[in-house]
Amino acid sequence: MTARLRGAFDRAARERRAALVAYLTFGDPSPAASIDIVEAAARAGADVIELGVPFSDPSADGPSIQRAMERALAAGATLAGALDAVAELRRRGVSVPIVVFGYYHPIFVYGADAFAARAAAAGADAALTVDLPIEELDELARPLAAHGLAPIPLVAPTSTPARIARLGELRSPPFVYYIAVVGVTGVAPHSGAAPVDPARLAQIREAARAPVAVGFGIRTAADAARFAAIADGVVVGSALVDRAAAGPDAVGALVAELAAAMRRP
Repeated sequence: MTARLRGAFDRAARERRAALVAYLTFGDPSPAASIDIVEAAARAGADVIELGVPFSDPSADGPSIQRAMERALAAGATLAGALDAVAELRRRGVSVPIVVFGYYHPIFVYGADAFAARAAAAGADAALTVDLPIEELDELARPLAAHGLAPIPLVAPTSTPARIARLGELRSPPFVYYIAVVGVTGVAPHSGAAPVDPARLAQIREAARAPVAVGFGIRTAADAARFAAIADGVVVGSALVDRAAAGPDAVGALVAELAAAMRRP
């Protein structure tokens, strides 16, 4: 399963483009509707899906995803339901890699071993927990590895060279998520030249021996194209979440627009 996720980045690299990573919140606007929306995103050109697990205190997320999580929780969405959604997507023939994305508290309550087993059985490829630092990541990495899955580490603009070097302890993760800005998701779109130093991405790539995807604040096709020129992957979340209420076609249309922009020379 980890191989499938790395394979998505390898395939994009062979095609001389960055991989499009699409984040959507499970359960928004309802559990059933969100499955249709994720399927539409996958079929419209997303190379990787990050399926957000609703949590009551999403400290890394901005207003768009906070509101989506509130709606999802009100609609009855849970971690178990998100894993069931992965299984349903696989039953529908959706083959793109799926990263279960969220906060560690629901996994801790569920049990890391039980979570890893059920995620693998459902057809997930990896897990990303935004609030589990590298010093504590092993308690999730070990059960994930036992079931063929892997954690996705994050690196921030404030991460030191010594901290980046610790990525080597993870034995080549499927990819590294680089947070483009100091702040929360959905911040104002970047303008002008990309504010991420390509040399820093190269340092992260070398330390982790893995591709690097850039996220936070990337909302438009122009934003995606700009970051695609320097990164191995581009993560778009809030802009897609904002379209969820309009349904699968609206989300699929934006995914297709982003993918097309990232494929231009």
